Amino acid sequence: MRSGPFTVGLLGMGTVGSAFAQLLPERAAHIAGLTGREPALGGILTRERGSFPEILESSELIVELIGGIDPAREYVLEALRAGRHVITANKLLLSEHGEELFQAAREHGVQLRFEAAVAGVVPVVRVLEESLAGTHIERIHGIVNGTTNFILTEMARGSSYAEALSDAQRKGFAEADPSDDVSGRDAAAKMAILARLAFGTPVRLDQVRYEGIEHLHGDDLQYARELGLGLKLIGTAERRDGGLSVRVHPAFLYAGHPLASVAGPFNAVTVESEAITEITMSGPGAGGRQTASAVLGDMVSAMLPPATPPAPVKRLELVEDFESAFYLHMEVADRPGVLAAVTQVLGEQGVSIKSVVQRGMGEHARLVMVTHAVVESSLRTAVARVARFDFMRSAPRTIRVIEEEFL
Repeated sequence: MRSGPFTVGLLGMGTVGSAFAQLLPERAAHIAGLTGREPALGGILTRERGSFPEILESSELIVELIGGIDPAREYVLEALRAGRHVITANKLLLSEHGEELFQAAREHGVQLRFEAAVAGVVPVVRVLEESLAGTHIERIHGIVNGTTNFILTEMARGSSYAEALSDAQRKGFAEADPSDDVSGRDAAAKMAILARLAFGTPVRLDQVRYEGIEHLHGDDLQYARELGLGLKLIGTAERRDGGLSVRVHPAFLYAGHPLASVAGPFNAVTVESEAITEITMSGPGAGGRQTASAVLGDMVSAMLPPATPPAPVKRLELVEDFESAFYLHMEVADRPGVLAAVTQVLGEQGVSIKSVVQRGMGEHARLVMVTHAVVESSLRTAVARVARFDFMRSAPRTIRVIEEEFL
């Protein structure tokens, strides 16, 4: 074992980088007790200072907190090929170029760790890589974006989307430009990473279907409460029909689902398997010091005996069409025969109704339904037909419903 300080090169001094630079010396003595060596910063690279070649030469481990693709990809690849362990919180880089980076880590016998890239301090990456490495996982559901979870929590309390977003920005839970969060793209990148870990199948960001929360209405949440449902932005990776489905979309949950009670800017991930039924991990999903803590945990793991990044096992084909229950909201003319006409069209497409709520009169008439599980393409066909009825006052709105409950 080498003696002396364990030198760490830090790339990036934004919110997380600054927090990591502060946290490292605070915890250095404790880490030395765990690993036998005390970590210390060997150099910092920002736009204004530092030389990457010099930092690479003097460091045993590189922490990449620049974000984005370039120049992060070049730096990470160069570090791995130089035999340096790398810690990154860069979900976009991993979701776009993960296989290239994992391959470089395997070829050069070093570790590439990324706990902070997925769900803040929630240790889902470590659990999938280590504790559940031998488990045949069937499904992962995740609330992996704290910004959208905060917004939906506030909307459920009566705020409009605009009010909730403004509040999130004021409290530091949302960026000035929140588009990656509210569109679902941020969560999609994280689910691509989790799908690769859980199912051994490389998944790129552009292969993940995702929807955001910008189109949601407050009255959807109001009607859902009457039906015993709560709304979350859910990322899913699951085995389907011999393949793999990876997607992100708003979904209603019944109260018995372990993600239903996760509120505010928190993240949570549920892992399901026949062997374990389900386990749920939750915690803060954002914040400089919280994310830096996850980076520090990866650094400690890298200082211990090395682990080889897992190679893909059996690649699963990605599945586009799948079954789900749905919430269906329709603004209709207040006249006889509307419900019968709608249910006839739904029935012809194999859509079975679980519950119905009718509210309002005249221009305020609403018809709200929750269906049983149906193949999505069939539901879309039925909704397109319903939308053509002359009694429809606007296009029907659909939101998926996750029916599983664990009580």
